[in-house]
Amino acid sequence: MEPEELLNENRNSEDPKKDSPLLSLERDLKFFHESVREVAIEIMVEGLSNYPIFIAHQHELSLGELILDRHDLNTEWSIHASTLEEFVEKGVIKEILKARFIQSYKNPNDFMCVFVVVPEGANFIYYPYPK
Repeated sequence: MEPEELLNENRNSEDPKKDSPLLSLERDLKFFHESVREVAIEIMVEGLSNYPIFIAHQHELSLGELILDRHDLNTEWSIHASTLEEFVEKGVIKEILKARFIQSYKNPNDFMCVFVVVPEGANFIYYPYPK
């Protein structure tokens, strides 16, 4: 064994360091932002909801409606469009927490509300639309 191997200094391309899933999500959200913004505006203009929510995932999901498929677009994340009302109806957001969600909801003209689903769990993030 070479000394470099003991010190892990001889790292080669056989063991590439995996990117954080959040880095790939950020890349995909930058790529998707125009389409997501259009859908958010459509949801609000059509009166479906004042609170559009986008679901980012890498697996099968039965919440919302698929708008951007990672397989079709050669990206790492798929995006579903949904609303606060559907999240309450399906029990993802409890009725008693609805007012708190609305209070913390950021301006949908400036931010996309993204519910990120990973194997370890799920959480909301607000991602700003590029200027």
